[in-house]
Amino acid sequence: MQVTKYGYGPFRFRLILLSEVTLVPTRPPLPDAARSINAQDYQHLPRSVTAMAKEFPAGAQTGAHSHPRAQLIYAVDGVMRVTTPSGFWALPPLRALWVPAGVPHGVDMVGAVSMRSLYIQAGVAADYWPQCQVIEVSGLLRELILALTAAPADYPLGGREEQVAALILSELAAARVVPIQIPWPRDRRLQTICMAILDQPGLQRSIEDWGSDVGASARTLIRLFQAELGLNYRQWVQQVRLADAVCRLSLGVPVARIAADLGYRSPSAFSAMFHRALGAPPQRYLQDADALNRR
Repeated sequence: MQVTKYGYGPFRFRLILLSEVTLVPTRPPLPDAARSINAQDYQHLPRSVTAMAKEFPAGAQTGAHSHPRAQLIYAVDGVMRVTTPSGFWALPPLRALWVPAGVPHGVDMVGAVSMRSLYIQAGVAADYWPQCQVIEVSGLLRELILALTAAPADYPLGGREEQVAALILSELAAARVVPIQIPWPRDRRLQTICMAILDQPGLQRSIEDWGSDVGASARTLIRLFQAELGLNYRQWVQQVRLADAVCRLSLGVPVARIAADLGYRSPSAFSAMFHRALGAPPQRYLQDADALNRR
């Protein structure tokens, strides 16, 4: 994906294992054809929480935009990547991204996506996160989102749908946050390096190797990585490789192929790194994700 307005580059995903699902998921219903699929129609309804269901084909992009309401970006099927001027996030069906009101963002679909977005009034959203935040989607929250997207957009007040909306807000407050973000630099020299790594996550280059390409000393680049991204060079590269690996795992690419493409000596070395970083080996991640999506 490339949104030149913000200098975003191509990005591949990091997905984190969901360790607990409290409900047996149901297959998401198809969106009501009579319901609007224009996000603007949900921004000014006199409801604290509104919900929109929309299907996207593989490769669809929303482009950079913002909303007067906070948004919970969630897909019951498919993988999305979300970009803002400050970072990148990857969202499998196990995760959702909270985007505060007014924050520019773009969504890129990897494969077909069944998106189910929540829009929360700004006054209500002020009780939640002030910045973009990935959360785990519990089985209960998933079912509540599906229930609200199946209801009329301007659902009656005082009825079941308003209770569902209140439960959604309660579940959001209790949701487990997941600290995943690949930060994006402001410095043009770092942008050049980071874009190249996002294009080829398996590049085997040291920070010293990049110095001559971008006209900066290794010491300067080391300082800039830490100052702008909060990570050192190796940590940032590993985040990108994990993101790429899990996205490709979700698309069915064999572990051995991923390990080779990312420059690991063996599939077992790759699996050990994956387990250390994400708390589970690749195959277990796939089993848990499949268990959710086969319903």
